[in-house]
Amino acid sequence: MTNNILIIVCLFCMSNIWAQPDQITVIGKGQRDIEPSTRLLSSPKILDSIQNSSVPYYPILFFQAPTKITLDTIEAATVETSSEKLKKLYPFYAKAGIGSALMPLGELYFNSTRSRAYHYGCHTQHLSAFQTKISKQNVDYLTANFDRTNVSLYGNILQNTYQLKGKFNYANEGFRYYGARKTIDTLINYADSSNKQRFQSIGGELTFEGMNGDSSAFNYAINTRYNYFFTKPYKADSLDKWNSREHSAGFNFRGWYRYLNETFYGDLSVRFNGFRHGIADSALSALDSSLMTNNTVIDIAPGVLTQMFDNRLKVEVGAKLSFDIYSKTRVYLYPKVEIKYSMFNDIFIPYVGINGELKQNSFRRFSELNPFIQIVQDSLRNENNLFNFYGGIKGTLSKRISFNAVASFGRHIGMGLFVNDSVKINTFKVVYDTVSIMKVEGSLSYQLDEKLKIDGIGRFYSYQTNNNAYAWNLPQLQFVLRGNYNLFKKFYFQLDSDLEFGRRALVYDSTMSGVSMEEGQYIVNLKPVLDFNLQTEYRYNSRVSAFLQLNNVASVRYNRFFNYPVQGFQLLGGITARF
Repeated sequence: MTNNILIIVCLFCMSNIWAQPDQITVIGKGQRDIEPSTRLLSSPKILDSIQNSSVPYYPILFFQAPTKITLDTIEAATVETSSEKLKKLYPFYAKAGIGSALMPLGELYFNSTRSRAYHYGCHTQHLSAFQTKISKQNVDYLTANFDRTNVSLYGNILQNTYQLKGKFNYANEGFRYYGARKTIDTLINYADSSNKQRFQSIGGELTFEGMNGDSSAFNYAINTRYNYFFTKPYKADSLDKWNSREHSAGFNFRGWYRYLNETFYGDLSVRFNGFRHGIADSALSALDSSLMTNNTVIDIAPGVLTQMFDNRLKVEVGAKLSFDIYSKTRVYLYPKVEIKYSMFNDIFIPYVGINGELKQNSFRRFSELNPFIQIVQDSLRNENNLFNFYGGIKGTLSKRISFNAVASFGRHIGMGLFVNDSVKINTFKVVYDTVSIMKVEGSLSYQLDEKLKIDGIGRFYSYQTNNNAYAWNLPQLQFVLRGNYNLFKKFYFQLDSDLEFGRRALVYDSTMSGVSMEEGQYIVNLKPVLDFNLQTEYRYNSRVSAFLQLNNVASVRYNRFFNYPVQGFQLLGGITARF
């Protein structure tokens, strides 16, 4: 209401206002100057406060792929700037000692000193025992005296394009078939000459390797070897052929060529073994007849190794063709496949594979596994390892701890097993069987620089045989523990231990204690192997030291084979010198 009253008052006042008159007259007096006119020379133009921006110019674009360079961290190399000279090398190392059971020990090494092209040397060793009376459970066994002598000569020539290596070996081992009880086995107790045996082996090998480059070059290696193995001959001239003699020879050629990520290779090998005992088609006695065997194996094995993903994945694929030439020729084909993959910079490396081989059995090989085998009365059959499938994982848990776990399963046709002879029970013979073996193995290693190193291995075996109740003398469970400890670089300690469980032996006397019958065979369980050996060494200086070795510390007289108990606690000590 108030606003309306104000509007009416304003309109009323405005109607009474007088406007300015139309004409106004001004009267004045003065002089007015007019400036001369000038001509504008510039043309008129529009002045605008907004400035136009210049049109930008872009060149023709081109595509460039992004690149990335990653450099691995490499520790800087250290260069020793000390003015000290290189440590002097001494060519000779000698070790001498004496032990319980009148056990002398002698060992000598000779090596060439520093040389870029030549390396040669020799090694000789002798160990014997002359007072080895063994008693177990108030039963005396035959004397277990023995002597072992080994001589090895070797030499290497290393040049830019080739390498030549040679080796010569001689071994002489004498021992007794002491696994007979004096109070029971009277028939063989006094025949001391029949309880002695001596094995001798002489042979050598030569290897030539051509080195033409690491990549895009063909490299090859040629190896030849020969060995003559024989037992002691009889004194009578008419019986000079009635000892065991074996000639073994071999030739192997291997070539490989690497191109980019693949390595192609091929092997060609020939193995010959000829065994002789006595005169052909004759017999020395009802228990000793002649045996002549010739066996040749030819192997051809091509393959390729592929590496991918910065060498983290490795795949090897190949095969082996073997010709077993004996009374008749047999041909076997074996696979060879292995796949490995490195994870987390080699922390875990899983792997899986399958392979097989034809293992050539020989009298020398059997005697190394069991020296108490007297003569081979059966043909030396080769062992056909039809396949062996394995898989596992290995790696490192830290910079000091490494591990390996693997499981395998294989089938072995013609596998040799040791059993006591039924007539002369202190000797062994070989029986052949088809054996399927499953093995689970785990190992763990710890190393602290050069101060401490410990290795532990555990193995579990499961055997399935065709013709025998068990795989004789083979363990079902095995543990191996090894260790080295360095104290102030003055005292060195070394531990070696072997534990085996679940071994069984074939016997022929059902009245013996602990004998059971399975599948028509008499079986006895062998007690566990508990073998602990400890060695300590005190180094007076870098050239002279003293050592003390304790064997079978637990003094357990376990049976290495049936009726063959080992010696109890043994002590061996001596000195070493470098000169």
